[in-house]
Amino acid sequence: MKSKILVINGHPDSQSLCSALAGAYMEGAAGSDAEVRSIDLSKIEFNPNLKYGYRQRTELEDDLIASQKLISWADHLVFVYPTWWGAMPAILKGFIDRVFLPGYAFKYRTNSAFWDKLLTGKSAHLIVTMDTPAWYYKWIYRSAGHNVMKRNILQFSGITPVRITEITPVKTSSPEKRAKWLDKVKQLGSKLA
Repeated sequence: MKSKILVINGHPDSQSLCSALAGAYMEGAAGSDAEVRSIDLSKIEFNPNLKYGYRQRTELEDDLIASQKLISWADHLVFVYPTWWGAMPAILKGFIDRVFLPGYAFKYRTNSAFWDKLLTGKSAHLIVTMDTPAWYYKWIYRSAGHNVMKRNILQFSGITPVRITEITPVKTSSPEKRAKWLDKVKQLGSKLA
């Protein structure tokens, strides 16, 4: 059976390195005979603000309904995004706030501190660009943004395992280095990593 892969580009700029990396992953995965679909947050329309929290329902826009269907369809989710101020960009956080809702991604149990994970049976891969050197992000910042995405969002919803590939430092990288990163990510896609 073909693997079903969903690539989510979480960068708000369609001309970004993240967009190129998402494309490279998709190209590699398609070459491995996987079924590949994508969501590009720079191109879909939605309000990223969960205005009332969970107190009052905010109706989902058509693009978010379609996104939930794609996430449900996929076996493997690939999130490609930059680290800004130690974590994901606002557009990706807003997407998660609006899409990973109670009753879809998880369900709290009545009179319990525990919850049901509703997105089990899926794996994920985070491809994250940064300007911060990897060692500094790990030892000084304690990989804060990675932990939020991996543990507090994806694993909370039942998605496991979650792998992380860091692309860093971007700001000082040469065109040759970026070409190597694109090839590396294409290879990850071809291995369904």
